[in-house]
Amino acid sequence: MVEIGPGRGALTARLMESGARMILVEIDESLAAGLRERFSEHPQVTVATADARAFSIDSVPGIGKVPYKLVGNLPYYAASPIVRHFLETDRPPDLMVVMVQREVARGMTAPPGEMSLLSIGVQFYAEARSVIQVPPRAFSPPPNVHSAVVRMARRTRPPIDVDSPAAFFSLARAGFAAPRKTLANSLALGLRLDNATVSEFLTRSQLDPARRPATLSLEEWGSLYQAWKESGRPGLEQVRKAPAIHDGRR
Repeated sequence: MVEIGPGRGALTARLMESGARMILVEIDESLAAGLRERFSEHPQVTVATADARAFSIDSVPGIGKVPYKLVGNLPYYAASPIVRHFLETDRPPDLMVVMVQREVARGMTAPPGEMSLLSIGVQFYAEARSVIQVPPRAFSPPPNVHSAVVRMARRTRPPIDVDSPAAFFSLARAGFAAPRKTLANSLALGLRLDNATVSEFLTRSQLDPARRPATLSLEEWGSLYQAWKESGRPGLEQVRKAPAIHDGRR
């Protein structure tokens, strides 16, 4: 089990009751030192001083290729990048249960009509649901935001068939370039294409160009991708370096 941001180990002590091998990923060197001291008599606990946005479980000696789960109260400024990193890594966890800001949790679990690039990215890789709301009074001192715990179970395969996830997410990023505009206008802006070119592959996809990007389901994004692919993926070079999962603010 990997725990992100264990702090002083309050949650760690409870998780240890499961008997799992624990890997604690703590970026703060002083907190990491305290964790090593607190759990010095527990050989099943390993403390890694690292940034979770770049952490690899393969960097821990003696782990091998065993499956693992991930838990944590994620720092709000880095929650989306951390989730993105572990969903996209070559060795993703089977299950993630994390606490994030409530608005980010809503983005991760959003249905069509409220979708964002964050929604697409999370739901492409995992089945996500919110399991509990956490009010500010649950913390000391209370923050100025509400929180929520999200459960993400890794899919054995994505729910849509795409030949290149990187290209698919590039299209999705372009589609949310101007989320308040129509799908046609947002794609034209994000891909830097003329309206006629966008209209051609939208017609092929049988999607209404006047819809808003947030209204499309994951399956409809898959259909749009196939139509875009058949048209030669115009505009791909403009967005090919885009991150797969947006931070949720669009």
